[in-house]
Amino acid sequence: MDYKEVKPLEDFDWSAIDSKSEKKNQAEIDAQSEAYEKTFNQFTEQEVIEGTIVSISDREAVVNIGFKSDGVIPASELRYNPDLKAGDKIEVYVESQEDANGQLLLSHKKARILKSWERVNQAYESQEIITGYVKSRTKGGLIVTVFDNIEAFLPGSQIDVKPIRDYDVFVDKNMEFKVVKINHEYKNVVVSHKALIEDEIEAQKAEIISHLEKGQVLEGVVKNITSYGVFIDLGGVDGLIHITDLSWGRISHPEEIVHLDEKINVVILDFDEAKRRIALGLKQLTPHPWDALDPNLKEGDHVKGKVVVIADYGAFVEIVPGVEGLIHVSEMSWSQHLRSAQDFMKVGDEVEAVILTLNREERKMSLGIKQLMPDPWLAIAEKYPVGSKHTATVRNFTNFGIFVELEEGVDGLIHISDLSWSKKIKHPAEFTKIGDKIDVVVLEVDAENRRLSLGHKQLEENPWDVYESIFTVGSVHQGTIASMNDKGATVTLPYGVEGFAPMRHLEKADKSKAKNGETLDFKVIEFSKENKKIIVSHTRVNQDAVEGEGRVDDSEAKKERATKKTVKKINDTLEKTTLGDLDVLANLKEELEKADEGETK
Repeated sequence: MDYKEVKPLEDFDWSAIDSKSEKKNQAEIDAQSEAYEKTFNQFTEQEVIEGTIVSISDREAVVNIGFKSDGVIPASELRYNPDLKAGDKIEVYVESQEDANGQLLLSHKKARILKSWERVNQAYESQEIITGYVKSRTKGGLIVTVFDNIEAFLPGSQIDVKPIRDYDVFVDKNMEFKVVKINHEYKNVVVSHKALIEDEIEAQKAEIISHLEKGQVLEGVVKNITSYGVFIDLGGVDGLIHITDLSWGRISHPEEIVHLDEKINVVILDFDEAKRRIALGLKQLTPHPWDALDPNLKEGDHVKGKVVVIADYGAFVEIVPGVEGLIHVSEMSWSQHLRSAQDFMKVGDEVEAVILTLNREERKMSLGIKQLMPDPWLAIAEKYPVGSKHTATVRNFTNFGIFVELEEGVDGLIHISDLSWSKKIKHPAEFTKIGDKIDVVVLEVDAENRRLSLGHKQLEENPWDVYESIFTVGSVHQGTIASMNDKGATVTLPYGVEGFAPMRHLEKADKSKAKNGETLDFKVIEFSKENKKIIVSHTRVNQDAVEGEGRVDDSEAKKERATKKTVKKINDTLEKTTLGDLDVLANLKEELEKADEGETK
């Protein structure tokens, strides 16, 4: 047998044995510690768990949650329930597993608040009906405690379906609510008691509406009156009578027909189950007035009524309540001027009218009031014969003339060419203005088309008959250049008559051109009475003077001197800007004729 060499005892490695022993002991300790830890409940901080009250005093309560140490809760958090005792289970909120002193920190108050908020959220999501305690009154509503410690707001508008004036009657009472709003950021909760009532009402409405039928007559109570209709309580469900369904006649306000809390019978016109809307009628319980209208009433009959509605285009007249006729504005006057109905009548007026059309099937009637007066055009030829003179009122202008009114319904036109014998008028507004009186003479009558052609200048003798003797071709007159253009100049001659001098006839003796405003002698080289046109020339005056030197015709010279003398006489008594006195012109014509006779002799 071989033996290995045995080392001396002092050379043995004892550290290896100690290291192995230490590792073995640490492993056992870790295993025992792990087994010990498993004997405690597993939880995290900021978690709500259930614990058991170990002991309770006036200052604090010791709670065991299965941790290696017990937690302590202030007794103030348990005063809401004085019956709590050792051994009772309560929920606690783990704030910290160990504080600075190694103590487990718990809160029963926070646990209750968190649980309450969970229940509030659940109630909101499921629309659960909850019970709360009305704690106090505040501005605009009430403070309600729900789930023991959550304060919620109950707005005054959410207390009942009817307006509440005294909130204090609800304080210190338990009520049922629905959570209608949650603001998690500000921890605000809004509840409603009205929502429960509305749910009940909606259920009642659904039940009532399910048994409704169109045409059904029910008894109801006037609940509310507005400008547009009346709300009727049908016993748990409301219906609306629109103002147009209260009476066959027109009314200004429903209060003319019904009063608050009045019991009335109504008929169902329509209803909408989905929207819970019911349309009711009151007038439908009585026969339609058109059905009871006098069967003998016919077109051409006279009727009386009251103006109930008025518009620009006409007026509605109520013959009997519920039966109306329209008087169109064109049937209010024989005049053809565009006017509105307000010019003839107003709401409330009692009027008499003639029935123009009557349609019982469509329930329509048209009326007229101008038919109560004779049509002035039927006797137009007798009253306004051609040549007769009248005074009219200016009503309207057009580019081509003036519309005037001789009497109501009788209009006439004065063409712009019939305003003046001598003046050239570009627009009637230069001659007169709307509303003015103007004298006219009837030129033409067209009774069939209701047209009168009128004149104003015809009231005076045509001065061109006189001008024909004065402004003879070859006669010379003094004139003033009033205006000029590229073609020539407009020259104002005696008696306000205008002549025209072409540009080539404006050359003076010194070869210069006449200027605007100059007063010169002009010779008449063309005269047209029909076209009321006089063409004059200053150049011809100079040429005649040169050509006539040394050979003057005594007879022509005497005639021209006589004409100038007579014209100067007239100019001394008349202003150049007027049309001229026709009597003076006539006398002038006679003098010229006598002068001609004298020269002949």
